[in-house]
Formats: sequence, C-alpha cells, structure tokens
Amino acid sequence: MSNDRNVGRPDSGVGASGEADAAARPIEPGAISRRGALKVIAAGAALGAAGSCSPEDAGQSADAAHEALSGFNPLPPSNPMAAGTPTDPDMLAPVVPWDMVLTDEEMRLVAALADVIIPADERSPAASEVGVADYVNEFVSAPGHEDSLTVLRGGLAWLNRTAEARFGAADFPSLDLAQKHEICDEICFEPDAPAELKPQARFFDQFRDMVSTGFWTTEEGMRDIGYVGNIPLPSFDGPPPEVLERLGLAGEDLV
Repeated sequence: MSNDRNVGRPDSGVGASGEADAAARPIEPGAISRRGALKVIAAGAALGAAGSCSPEDAGQSADAAHEALSGFNPLPPSNPMAAGTPTDPDMLAPVVPWDMVLTDEEMRLVAALADVIIPADERSPAASEVGVADYVNEFVSAPGHEDSLTVLRGGLAWLNRTAEARFGAADFPSLDLAQKHEICDEICFEPDAPAELKPQARFFDQFRDMVSTGFWTTEEGMRDIGYVGNIPLPSFDGPPPEVLERLGLAGEDLV
C-alpha cells in the first residue's frame, strides 16, 4: 500500500498536498457533510474502531438518548402510544405473538450444543447464559419456519443417537466437552464432512448461524466483539478528534 494518504475525492479539492491546511481548520459542530460522514465510515471499516469509542462509553448515554428521542422521561415500562400489534409493536415491552414449540428436553440439547459453539471465556458468558436457546426456540417456532424446525429436530435427535451409540451416554448433554467436540468436528464444515453426514453438517451450519445471531445481538455479544452501534443519539456532531487523527481525516476531508 502506498504511503501517500490521498483520501480526498477528485471533486473535493483535497488530496495529499492539502492535508496540512485542512488539518489546521477545525470542524465546527454539526458541519460534517454526508460525504464526510461516508469517508469516516469507509476509513473506519478499513482500520477498525478507535479505542476511544468503547462499548462502555457508548452505553453510558444510551438511556438518556432513548429518553431524549422518545419524549419520555423517564422511560415507561411500555409505550402507551403503541398498539402492541405485529404492525405497531411496543418496542419497550415486546411480545412474541406465537407459541414456542421446543420441548424441555430439546431446549437442553439446544443449550448444550450452543455452548459448544460459543463457550464462556474471559470476555463473555456462554451462549446459553444470554438466552440463545430461547432465541433459537423463538426462531424455529415462528410461522413460516417449519423447515428450520424439521432440520433442527432431526439434527438434535441424531446428536442423541450418536452420543448413545458411540459413548453409551444417555444423551448429548451428558457427554464431556471432548466427546461433544469429537461428534461436532465431523459435521462442523460441510465440504469436509463424509457423504453420509452431509445432512447433519447442513443442520450444524444452520444451527451455528442461529446461535451466532442470537449471541452477537445481545449486549454481552456486542461487547465481546467491540461493537459500539445500536446506540441512539439526540444529535451527531461528527467523530471525536482522536478518531479523525487515527483515520488521517481532517478539515475539508469532512465537508
């Protein structure tokens, strides 16, 4: 990659030669343009989030921002202006309008397999500890997801049969971690799975997607990957100066 940091567009009038002058001109609050904002987003995607935008810092102002944007202070337990219907949901007190279909035994299996995929570590809790099994149940129970439910139940039943046949265990959750890994390693990547295990590998792939979605959309999951979005802001005055400095953007680059 070239060391010439020419991030200006041809029509912006700013390139490598104009950076010194641009850097000397401070950005007034609210002066960032749409083009400038897009440049920050693009540069941030390439370089990663700056340390100053920590999830903890963003989370501290979340409640205040919610209150400012909603007009409620403090936030009520539910939104009196929402009908609470599928087309006008109450996002302060959401309700799932369909029945859950997985049995208690199936939920045990879902939790056990989810924790094989995302176990607890020093950064975050295990998948089952943040409600991922409930998310999976909600997903496969939803109208229109009957195929996903069939695949899930078939895969869970196969895990139990394999645990009993291979290790003499009562079921998959009863296995130790090494035994669970031995079974899952055979189906965790469809291209490498034996021909007779291709359906089980497709089940595992679908299940892993559900677990990943359920986990990394929780607050704990977002903190785990350092995601700082999904925080409402009453206003946006542009990125902090230290972020712009790290990205090599300043002055007319953002106008």
